[in-house]
Amino acid sequence: MTDGVPILKIGSTLLVSIQIDLQDDTALRLQEDLAERITDTGARGVIIDISGLEIVDSFIGRMLASIAGISHVLDATTVVVGMRPAVAITMVELGLSLGDVRTALDVERALALLAPVEQFPEDVLLGAVEREEG
Repeated sequence: MTDGVPILKIGSTLLVSIQIDLQDDTALRLQEDLAERITDTGARGVIIDISGLEIVDSFIGRMLASIAGISHVLDATTVVVGMRPAVAITMVELGLSLGDVRTALDVERALALLAPVEQFPEDVLLGAVEREEG
């Protein structure tokens, strides 16, 4: 596990709570550790809590987009939570983008976004068949 950046497992979701300023080496370790945890646990979702960050600059934006890309390749969906209003405004003013990274106001809403991911594809298909037959 990365020093200072805990990765917690909640069901089939990993929760990453970033409460420290990320330097290049810490961000790279986080990416590697998270990829390993996704593979080891079979996680289907990743929630990244950035509520502890005062500033999200282009480096952090690229790092979050990179983590989302890695997670996607490993069959997990990423949601970023806890973005402060001032951070969101600054990102828009600077033209910074998180790419295709989904966002939510808090962990509870992120878990709700990821809830369909919790179901296995068979469960979704069976549910669709049952609705059609009913």
